[in-house]
Amino acid sequence: MLKVYNNLARSFYSGLFLFYKTLVISVFEVPVFPLPLSHDCMVVPERNTDLVELQRRIAIYEDEAAYKELFLRFYGPLKKFAIGFIKLAEPAEEIVSDVFVEIWKRRTQLMGIDDLKVYLYICVRNEALRKAQQLRKTATVLLDDFTYQFTSHYTRPDEAMLNSELIQKIQAAINDLPPRCKLVYKLAKEDKLRYKDISSILQISIKTVDNQLATALKKIASAINFRLKKDSSV
Repeated sequence: MLKVYNNLARSFYSGLFLFYKTLVISVFEVPVFPLPLSHDCMVVPERNTDLVELQRRIAIYEDEAAYKELFLRFYGPLKKFAIGFIKLAEPAEEIVSDVFVEIWKRRTQLMGIDDLKVYLYICVRNEALRKAQQLRKTATVLLDDFTYQFTSHYTRPDEAMLNSELIQKIQAAINDLPPRCKLVYKLAKEDKLRYKDISSILQISIKTVDNQLATALKKIASAINFRLKKDSSV
């Protein structure tokens, strides 16, 4: 049993290294820049061509099928993102729906947005923070107020070998992360956002994103190693 767990642990650490290596590459692609308050000053040279095509079809042809595809692609992740701030599903659904309503209302202006995915996250963040302030009757809501429970997202072939018990240990380690670390990890690992995207969405520097993710990965690896050692001694 110990040998099996050690092999699984090595596989997990290898996955963490590859994931971290991939993310580190993006640190050197662009300089640190402050959060743009409007899409007019967003500068994101790398663009998802598939998403840009949807954006073009909506803006130029008022294509409702493209709009529906955009909605279905991002509704789930954006809802989870909003819930992390306001803790309630129904208001989160309303926030995301309202953002998409505004997208359709202003569809003729969409081609002026450099990165529609980042823009959607920023809109949802702004509305979620405003709603959280209303619900809690507080002046400020911090990133450290973010809460989120991870569920399994190990779907790649190299991750299929992880048994359910180890996956539960990984999820527990992630859910034990400090709120800010967990938020950065969620956006990077689950939502597949780049360093510069996370920097824009959360209003933090790319260096802070790097540090938070490094801390998260170290804590996860440490927790998994501790749990494996503990289990092997039983």
